[in-house]
Amino acid sequence: MPVLNVVPLFTFVMITTYTPGPNNISSASMGLLFGYAKSLPYLAGIASGFVMIMFLCGSLSGFVNTIIPSLSIWLRWVGCAYILWLAFSTLQAGYSFSGEHLSGRLGFSRGMMLQILNPKVIIYGLTLYTTFLSPIVTEPFWMSLSAFLLAFNAWLSVSLWALFGSALKKYVYQPQIRRTINLILCLLLVYTALSILHI
Repeated sequence: MPVLNVVPLFTFVMITTYTPGPNNISSASMGLLFGYAKSLPYLAGIASGFVMIMFLCGSLSGFVNTIIPSLSIWLRWVGCAYILWLAFSTLQAGYSFSGEHLSGRLGFSRGMMLQILNPKVIIYGLTLYTTFLSPIVTEPFWMSLSAFLLAFNAWLSVSLWALFGSALKKYVYQPQIRRTINLILCLLLVYTALSILHI
């Protein structure tokens, strides 16, 4: 297996996957409104769409690295800028997930469609495969395995948000706790952003 810089990779994946975004917020709303069991088709749609987007991002990154290798350094800078922007957004996150905007239970196809229309997932995938996972993008087995593992991790994230949405809501609305959580996550993302420039 190609050598990967595991600590920054793990930090980036875990923070970006488990912090608020369209997938997590909508899953929390579904869990609060309909319960976990009735949310499962939607969560499965998210995971299925996620693996598809990861395949596409990995393939595109492999093409770029093979055909235009000099573009790789620029993509690292773009990835660094994106993660710094994500760190700033995380610092200000309000963790608001009201379910009032959901008129009905969302199903598998809506969960999958969210991935196609979710810029966070697309930019996340491109950043991941052009920086942290660039050594594996030309190896189909490792790229496929990574896409499935990333999708499984995304499914765990949306499941946790659906299961614990109401409990999280109770705590993250307390300003001191929210500021502390946001600051820790922000600093970890800044570390990750700077580390990808040295991969």
